[in-house]
Amino acid sequence: MLIRSTGRTLQMARNRSLKSLDLTKSVNNSVNVSAGDTASLIYLWNPWTIITCVGSCTSPIENLMVVIMLHGACSRLAPLAAFGYVMATHLSLYPAILILPVALLLGYGPDTPPTKVFLQKGLSANKIDMSDNGKGTSQKGFGQFSWKPILHFILWVFIWSCYVLSLNSIILNKVGGLQEMFEKTYGFILTVKDLSPNIGVLWYFFAEVFDFFRSFFLIVFNMNIIFMVLPLAIRLKHRPCFLAFVYTAIVAMLKSYPSAGDSALYLGLLGLFANELAGT
Repeated sequence: MLIRSTGRTLQMARNRSLKSLDLTKSVNNSVNVSAGDTASLIYLWNPWTIITCVGSCTSPIENLMVVIMLHGACSRLAPLAAFGYVMATHLSLYPAILILPVALLLGYGPDTPPTKVFLQKGLSANKIDMSDNGKGTSQKGFGQFSWKPILHFILWVFIWSCYVLSLNSIILNKVGGLQEMFEKTYGFILTVKDLSPNIGVLWYFFAEVFDFFRSFFLIVFNMNIIFMVLPLAIRLKHRPCFLAFVYTAIVAMLKSYPSAGDSALYLGLLGLFANELAGT
């Protein structure tokens, strides 16, 4: 249901963007593809999703938190987006990089055409008719960034983080506390201590590499994901939901311990862009 609702929000934002660019004909002639229904069906009937459910894995819970985060950000519900972000990061370290798509979703909205499109359209309109200056001025506010939802989101992230860490501290008080929890979870993910075969590539690489170079390659592989964050955010800042999909796909391929549930998530999110894939 959350994926379906997110798809509808994206589709409405896409149509609104086309209308703002006077592309009403493109909206009317577009193929009637429900992105939300397509994405939800792809996720539910994906073999990877079925495998994770049959295997009683925790990946569906992690995927749920990521979807809650994206749904809250698309709907500009800062408390809901913050809850999904905190829980997804708590369950798995890698969703932390989704902070940029969430911030762009809250600041710009689900789908905003690049600023240069409005500038080019305004210049062409001025050449045709000088009376269109008022119209061009009214369109400039369409893609403006709003900081208020971002600050609201940061506040709720702090509140939810304190709440989650407090509960963990109470529960783990007699078994090592928060420090041991971080060492056994985030530390385990970053140091790649378990070299049991999995569907990833890091286990084989670190099984073959010399111990002398292990620390160096740990830094390289962990930073490899971070190096892609900023360039992609600059290029896709006007399509933050698609940016989140790209980040999710990269994490599913490059994380230290990938699972079938990671592939199920980004394949399901791919259905949110059914209209673009249909060539409309």
